[in-house]
Amino acid sequence: MSRLTALADPASAALGGALRSAFALFPSGVAAIAAEVDGVPRVLVASSFQVGISADPPLVLFAVQRTSESWPVLRRAVRLGVSVLGEAHEAACRQLASKAADRFSGIATERTDSGAILIGGAPAHLECVIEGETPAGDHDLVLLRVLALATDPATPPLVFHGSTFRRLSPNAVAA
Repeated sequence: MSRLTALADPASAALGGALRSAFALFPSGVAAIAAEVDGVPRVLVASSFQVGISADPPLVLFAVQRTSESWPVLRRAVRLGVSVLGEAHEAACRQLASKAADRFSGIATERTDSGAILIGGAPAHLECVIEGETPAGDHDLVLLRVLALATDPATPPLVFHGSTFRRLSPNAVAA
């Protein structure tokens, strides 16, 4: 069994690095949260996206850093598009998460009537409204109510693990 390190001062550089390294060992999916706000497409990418929060009502959530420049603008959207990114989106994910002026350049998207933006070729698309926000340390937890969805179960998800993108491998068939 590994030896636990006490987090007496989690803000210290050494422990902060250890904490990030520990968190990186948990694989997660990656979602793009996007909408048109004031006529401009906006996006943020979250590896903290969580499903299965509630089925009645249908709720999902993500965490966003309080220093985010995208979230204060996106939260003004009437509806938010959530695209669970697939294996083919690795380059698009990096571009959408960048500080580039036009993060959507060359990326296939669809805009709903309400202004939600969905990334083409994703395994799952959700159209959501903000249900609530809760402070959580240096982040805010954003609860979203799902209003509409579309899925493509044949499209494999993009997985973030060990601070890099990974792919799922199919289970080996038993002989």
